[in-house]
Parts: sequence; structure tokens; C-alpha cells
Amino acid sequence: VTVTPTCDTSHLPGFVGAASRIRAAGIDRIVCATVNDHHVVKAWAERSEALGQVDFIADAHAQLAEALGLAKDFGDLGRRFARFAMIIDHGTVRHLFVQDVKGVTVSGAPAILLALQGEAVA
Repeated sequence: VTVTPTCDTSHLPGFVGAASRIRAAGIDRIVCATVNDHHVVKAWAERSEALGQVDFIADAHAQLAEALGLAKDFGDLGRRFARFAMIIDHGTVRHLFVQDVKGVTVSGAPAILLALQGEAVA
């Protein structure tokens, strides 16, 4: 399985660990999109114990990443998604959180939970 280390050790596990709280905040589906073929994505989903909690999209040729304007050049790894999270409501992107520095801060599960809590108050 070829995934970037931060996605594998921080980003995805954060959403898996917070899945019940995210759903309790009104989110129906948590989806992970990645630029890999469906075989790699399935193996990653199984290994990460995310199946049943997170749905996966295999964007093998980065077409979705490009269409969304979220493709980023990762050198030897090629074009990948920039690290991001979004909240979509009935097909409309309500919030887009793009990680512009290393790590998982603005695009991680805690940031999404804070945004959802802010919406509940508003």
C-alpha cells in the first residue's frame, strides 16, 4: 500500500477515531478520496480498520482531484490530492479546509468537529 505517511498515521485515523462524534454532529457519510487504484485503496481501508466507518473513493488518475482544484504535485509520487476536508450539504460544499502546511491541523477531524459545533450554535 502506497500512501503518504501523514495520511496513514494522522489524517485517516483521526476521522476513524472521531467517526461516531462526527455522525452525532449530523454528518451522514465520511468519505476519503485518494489518488490510488481501487486495489490499493481497498487494502489501505482494510489495514486501517476504517471499513464500515469511512467510505473510500479511488481516484486512480487524479481526475477528481484536478476537477476540484485540489491536485498537488508530490514529486516522485505524482499528482495527488492536497490534504483537505470538506463539509458537503445536499451537494453543496459548505466548508472547505485545505491544509497548506505540513501536518494535520485545519483539515483534521478535530477541526471538522469544531466547525460542526459552530454551525449548531449559529
